[in-house]
Amino acid sequence: MPGPVRVLLVEDVAEDAALIERELHRAGIAGVVMRVDSARAFREALATFAPDIVLSDHSLPSFGASDALRIALLEAPETPVIVVTGSLDEETAAEYIKAGAADYIVKHHLERLGPAVVRALDLRRARADQARAEEARRQGEERFRALIEHGADAVALVAPDGTLLFASHSTERLLGFTPAELVGRSGFERVHPDDVPRAQSAFAEIATRPGMPLAVGLRWRHKDGSWRYIDAVAVNRLAEPAVGAIVVNFRDDTERRQAEVALRESEERYRTLVEGVRDVIFALSPDGTITSLNPAFETITGWRREQWVGQPFERLVHPEDLPLALELLGRVVRGELRPVNQFRVRTATGDYRVAEFSATSQLVEGQIIGILGIGRDVTERVQLEQQLRQAQKMEAVGRLAGGIAHDFNNILTAITGYADLLLEDLGPADPRRQDAEEVRKAAERAAGLTRQLLAFSRQQVLQPSVMDVNALVGDLQKMLGRLLGEDVDLNTRLHPAAGRVKADAGQLEQVLMNLAVNARDAMPRGGKLTLETANADLDERFAAEHYPARPGPYVMIAVTDTGTGMSEETQAHMFEPFFTTKEKGKGTGLGLATVYGIVKQSGGFIWVYSELGHGSTFKIYLPRVEEPSRRSGESPRAAAPAPRGTETVLVAEDEPPVRAIARQVLERHGYTVLEAASAESALDIATRYSGTIHLLLTDVIMPGMNGRELATRLADLRPDARVIFMSGYADDAVTRHGVLEPGSTYLQKPFTPDAIARRVREVLDR
Repeated sequence: MPGPVRVLLVEDVAEDAALIERELHRAGIAGVVMRVDSARAFREALATFAPDIVLSDHSLPSFGASDALRIALLEAPETPVIVVTGSLDEETAAEYIKAGAADYIVKHHLERLGPAVVRALDLRRARADQARAEEARRQGEERFRALIEHGADAVALVAPDGTLLFASHSTERLLGFTPAELVGRSGFERVHPDDVPRAQSAFAEIATRPGMPLAVGLRWRHKDGSWRYIDAVAVNRLAEPAVGAIVVNFRDDTERRQAEVALRESEERYRTLVEGVRDVIFALSPDGTITSLNPAFETITGWRREQWVGQPFERLVHPEDLPLALELLGRVVRGELRPVNQFRVRTATGDYRVAEFSATSQLVEGQIIGILGIGRDVTERVQLEQQLRQAQKMEAVGRLAGGIAHDFNNILTAITGYADLLLEDLGPADPRRQDAEEVRKAAERAAGLTRQLLAFSRQQVLQPSVMDVNALVGDLQKMLGRLLGEDVDLNTRLHPAAGRVKADAGQLEQVLMNLAVNARDAMPRGGKLTLETANADLDERFAAEHYPARPGPYVMIAVTDTGTGMSEETQAHMFEPFFTTKEKGKGTGLGLATVYGIVKQSGGFIWVYSELGHGSTFKIYLPRVEEPSRRSGESPRAAAPAPRGTETVLVAEDEPPVRAIARQVLERHGYTVLEAASAESALDIATRYSGTIHLLLTDVIMPGMNGRELATRLADLRPDARVIFMSGYADDAVTRHGVLEPGSTYLQKPFTPDAIARRVREVLDR
């Protein structure tokens, strides 16, 4: 009986399908039956069910035995198909058999089904066995032919006198000659002259030892003229009628011999590499004892190698990193994945270097006999990564601070403006005037905080000029002396050749003032403060170790104190806004944040050196320029009342309180005001308004179109209209890297009513 059989049944009548399954079981045919009744299901079953036999009804509503037979012959030609039907005439049955059906069974003679299935399966197996046997025979012949003709070794039949009677095709690959070029010629004629006597002696010995192989090595001239080392094994088969020759198997051994030479050279190079490489190459026993170290270990750690060979490696590891190092060792010993790990290694001076380790196990017959590894000193790289993360954090905090300051400035503009308008309306004796003045003072203090936030976030508008840093520090010296007090000794070390920088003089003064105040606070019992200037030409190496420095010429301004110094934790946060180590109520935490922002916006960077108990040094590096320095203009005159006007001003501002205060101030000064809550609305007003628009007062940042784009579009409609930009912070739409574009007028929020009135009049009269 056949074994378990997968039967695919094409039948749409469930009762008939049950009868067929029952008959198969009665005939002793066990297996799995799948029933389908459509062409699509039939195709899927052929692919996924992979039946051993198909039993198909002659006719289904949309599918039948002829369709099943056609599909099976195309997609599963080895699977026999038996037609099972209620009635079938002899002509149709004959057509099925001609088309390839294995048999046909009439349903009222289902007792024939079992034997027919067995016959079909037996025939299938017989054909499969025959095909496998034929394929095995064919593959055997192909393998033998490939072995002889294309094997790694060449085969030759040689007469006792050395004449070649046959050579396989591999001979051409090994020696460059085709078999036709060698057959009939003596093999000795191409043997190296020094090896001919030995080859002839070997052949004479082979002639006396039938059936006994003999190995011989010799040099044979390649067709290209080079000498090749040949390893040959010859067997005397002269007495065998089917062979009648000496059978020689030979291979080109040149590469192996060259590899041996290369291996010796490679070992020497490896030894040189291990001894000269900058990374630590080490070997451990399975329990973690150090067995070998290369010279780089001494360079990096300062220890002599012999001090640590034979010692447990964990004694070198920082105690906090020991669990990580032991985990790496355990993974290597267990043969698990071995990610690269970093941990700190103790040096001979007592400090620690950060090293990156990877290791692999040495196995012999599946047993670990040792561990090989490499360690790279990444201390500088880790420090740079920390500097980069700190810089990225400062950038993110700066963007947040700038956004807060921008929104807060809009609010302060309204508070300041309404307070000033209220003060204009209240007489000197009015009891409410004092309240209004207190509101105004509080708004000024808040505006000062937002200015510091803008400085930190590098979003304030600078007015840079070329200046002599020595002159700047000299001018500040007297003021700083009064600010620091008598218990602080102020010194300057100004290099006479210190170059010039291009920066905002007022902002740079603020930087030095903030650093001086911080230094004074760090010296509560007095001390020494030194201001120093010098030129600095930074190279690629310095820049690589001091992110975000860039190579080039700089002027360095250093502020050094002898105060309490800062811990590493404090230094990691010192430039963050609102971070302070002072007592509550004694600092806003914006001093160093402002310093950081001004220096960064001026194109420079700042580097800090500090240690607890040993004071601090802040080194400011600003790009050195060759332009001549310029003196600032005349001192401002005493403020006169803001002049009035009668022109028409278009105000574009998305914040209603700011727009309202601008309208009231300008109307009080006699101007006609057109209001727009967006740039698009301002363009619409400019299109529809029939009178002259003398000036556009626009916010920089608005939803949709910004102020810069609005000014450009308005120039086409109203070419004579002047423009004033206003914003809570500078944006690339109006400024580039914080520097006001030439020809633009900018009004910083929060502004006073007097400031806006004067700026409008100034631009209109220009």
